[in-house]
Amino acid sequence: MEPGSDLELKQKQFNAAMELYTGRKRYILFGRFVAAANISLQVFLLYRSSGFSLGPARRLYALAAAYLLADFVNGLVHLHADHMDNYESPGGPLVANFHLHHKRPKYKDNSLPVVYFNESASKVWLVPCLCAVAWLSGRPGVNPFLLCTLVYAGLLSSAAEVSHYLAHNSASPAAAFLARAGLLLGKKRHARHHLEDNVSYTFLNAFTDPLVDLLAAKFYPGYKNGTDLHFAKYTAPGGDRDNSPA
Repeated sequence: MEPGSDLELKQKQFNAAMELYTGRKRYILFGRFVAAANISLQVFLLYRSSGFSLGPARRLYALAAAYLLADFVNGLVHLHADHMDNYESPGGPLVANFHLHHKRPKYKDNSLPVVYFNESASKVWLVPCLCAVAWLSGRPGVNPFLLCTLVYAGLLSSAAEVSHYLAHNSASPAAAFLARAGLLLGKKRHARHHLEDNVSYTFLNAFTDPLVDLLAAKFYPGYKNGTDLHFAKYTAPGGDRDNSPA
């Protein structure tokens, strides 16, 4: 746990960052731009990938590889983001708003396409990755299996946010079936992330959770006695203690 003076400073920085986030529309507009950029690039790459010389069987193998890659990479990003506390940086308000997801037992109900768009807004890191894949897709001699894997992983990175939403909100038998089949995140698996500390960061289907948990234990201290304490004194406008636009 952080010393009292350090914790008080972080709490003040967190509150100031959230005041910026809620008081300036540019952060919401930036998120919408990120979401639009991600989805536009995903559609473009999906179209480009339809022309790759790859048979149905190899496309299925590419999809399976992409599931593992997307689950692992998004888990790593989640792990790192849960420990970020640079609230006074240019992206500090976005970091502070991200940390509020640990306060939410349930998200605001929305249709899955709306969830896909809204949650893609937080994936700033995905935009340059998709741009790199788009550039790579135009280079001669690039392995089509690799390209398809990267394209599918880009799509599944946003689909992971839908999987996470369903783990919080859905009582659908279909979602439960897909979780049992290993295609989506299971509720019990994800509950560990909120009930325990420094575990279960992956949120597409959690296949790579054991590997990410090893990295978390080795390199990160956990968030319950760290960044989770930074929002302890935060009260959102109107008295709602959770202002995240989920």
